[in-house]
Amino acid sequence: MLLKEGKNHHTYKVLSVKLEETELEKRLQALGLTEGSLITVLNNDKKGSMTVKFRGTRFAVGKKIADHIHVLEV
Repeated sequence: MLLKEGKNHHTYKVLSVKLEETELEKRLQALGLTEGSLITVLNNDKKGSMTVKFRGTRFAVGKKIADHIHVLEV
């Protein structure tokens, strides 16, 4: 499933991050969003960005970015 489909307060394991912009993909990897890492959806209610938490830090991720992050619920 895609991260943008994630439900509030559910935790997922990142399977892959496939962004068209390699610089953005590298930046997310530098922040700790890598394959195998765990990510928790904190807020996915609005149409804009969603709030997620990984590696102990909260981030706002746009839906266009979340559309390219494949996850598996754990």
